[in-house]
Amino acid sequence: MAESKITPRAQDFAAWYQDVVMQGDMAEPAEIVKGCMVIKANGYAVWEALQREFDDRFKATGHQNVYFPLLIPQSFLKKEAEHVEGFSPELAVVTIAGGKELEEPYVIRPTSETIIGHFFSRWIQSWRDLPLMLNQWANIIRWELRTRMFLRTTEFLWQEGHTAHSSHEEALDEALRILDIYAEVAEDVMAMPVIKGAKTLSEKFAGALRSYAIEAMMQNGLALQAGTSHDLGQNFGRAFEVQFQTKEGKLDYVWQTSWGVSTRLIGGLIMTHSDDKGLVLPPKVAPMKGVLVPIYRKDEERTAVMETARKLAQDLGIKIDDREGQTPGSKFFHWERRGVPVVIELGPRDVAAGNVVLKRRDTGTKHTVSLAEARHEFEKMLDQIQRDLYSTAKKRLNENSVQANSLAEVEKILRDVTAERGGGKFVFTHLKDDPACEARLKEFKATVRCIPLADEQDGAGTCIITGEHVPKRVVIAKAY
Repeated sequence: MAESKITPRAQDFAAWYQDVVMQGDMAEPAEIVKGCMVIKANGYAVWEALQREFDDRFKATGHQNVYFPLLIPQSFLKKEAEHVEGFSPELAVVTIAGGKELEEPYVIRPTSETIIGHFFSRWIQSWRDLPLMLNQWANIIRWELRTRMFLRTTEFLWQEGHTAHSSHEEALDEALRILDIYAEVAEDVMAMPVIKGAKTLSEKFAGALRSYAIEAMMQNGLALQAGTSHDLGQNFGRAFEVQFQTKEGKLDYVWQTSWGVSTRLIGGLIMTHSDDKGLVLPPKVAPMKGVLVPIYRKDEERTAVMETARKLAQDLGIKIDDREGQTPGSKFFHWERRGVPVVIELGPRDVAAGNVVLKRRDTGTKHTVSLAEARHEFEKMLDQIQRDLYSTAKKRLNENSVQANSLAEVEKILRDVTAERGGGKFVFTHLKDDPACEARLKEFKATVRCIPLADEQDGAGTCIITGEHVPKRVVIAKAY
């Protein structure tokens, strides 16, 4: 791939993002398939790292992986009225197969609550069958009008968890437990601080009683919904006749949850940490933690440098960039664009002195350490990069979170915010959970991102639109 200049963030954030994705060798548009992308090896390796982090946590909490069909009978979506209404504009439908028109069309999976509800009705008869806790790693099709790699594409990869329980209390506990897992991976692994909260009734998942989400702030101040967990109540249980016999011998409908994160997280990762030089990856998700670039001019220098380089690379568990015909400078540039956390320089003078140079991708600072201490210093540097990336992102979130006590204040803060120019804020204000109130916000292209679960601000107050008492502030922002 030819490498070109990256558009500065301050000039055009959207163009910068596209450039970083492409120059970081993460993905490219699949121009022959509308709205889709090709996830390249560097991008897919990040997704695999996130998969492992989530999958280990899901299995540790009793969930099992399964797989359901990609094609869903169209009639299934119609069984839950709010669900089909919410997804209708995004559906892709198969009407012809095997050269013949189908008696009943199939919808290509936009999400799997309906088909899983069908099988739950076959698998669940008694309270002894509960809880049933499943997870699926799959691809999804939603026909998007405006697409952007990783953030919003026609096809994307995700996990979707689906559980059934004997009580609402147990189902709600599950939905919130998953939200905690999402926040833990976002913050501890991705170094991306988030706010955990409930979605408003207008923004909840179609068919749910209540939805919960983690919201992250990107470098331009816009919000990104990074994961959702839904309390489905008994809505899908009733729609698909998923009943069970209780301990008391009565029949009741199961209480369900569903939850998911997707390759959208990679977009969030890029927009949280990367810079005008290219991709920046936290060490915990970086496919390559470090790379060693040997430097030499003469054959006799090469022998000594490469001997030491091979031993060091083996000890650190990293790759040597020994490509012929490439200058050290071009190699440094190559790995900088791809977000490798630490690049190690080793030349003949370093070998003679028993030293090696470690360069941090995030700050660009260099540290000369002894070869004997290289492994310890390398691991310490990776830990420090991980912590510093989180601290920087957390500081950004704190500095760009503001309070407003009137609709005019909210509008003034968000009026000129755009994805391209940045300047976004998270505005904490008192607002009633009412679709009519949220409709006013959409006049200046903002939404309620969530109602924080933690009381992060000053508690109860008066709704800026209705004047009614509300228990806490909500987070308003412009978002992806």
